[in-house]
Amino acid sequence: MIEVAEGGYERWDGRGTLGYLVLAAIVEAQVADPPERGRLIVAAHCFPTGMLGYWVRKLAEGDLVAVLTATSPARLGHPDGGPKLAGTNPLAIAIPSSDGRPIVADVSMGAVTYGDVLTGAASEEELVPFGGEQAHKAFALALGLQLLVDSLTGADGYGAVLFVARPEGDPVPALRELAGGIRLPGQ
Repeated sequence: MIEVAEGGYERWDGRGTLGYLVLAAIVEAQVADPPERGRLIVAAHCFPTGMLGYWVRKLAEGDLVAVLTATSPARLGHPDGGPKLAGTNPLAIAIPSSDGRPIVADVSMGAVTYGDVLTGAASEEELVPFGGEQAHKAFALALGLQLLVDSLTGADGYGAVLFVARPEGDPVPALRELAGGIRLPGQ
């Protein structure tokens, strides 16, 4: 599945494989052979990828900073109406910590997920960009993530883009202290 491996860049082709399997292989490879500094990994032709927070948590537990996004079929239209132009395109970020409890943020750009629609927990009409009156911000981010992934994968199928890096610092313990017990993302 690896087409290109050049230190700071890898390109994987899932060839239509389930995204879960492709991301599992990518995450395992990154933990086994972490980058010297940072690495961009492009995964083409793979879908669905599931809850991205799961994958970035695994990387943070391997002491890597991770940022991951993935595309899906177009499900979000502009808040003012019109055609569906972008997937719910989640964005997940994980920061490792010396205390063994990484911070993990995983956000879909939809007010509900497509999984919610499939399970009957939400209707298709509820699948809109999150944010109410500020939904244009989630829509803009969904479009930006869609175009980022499409431009790096070749836009002829769904895919994912992952950035991993070795941390230079450990900001999480200070953040936990400042938060004073407030629940933080990933807990």
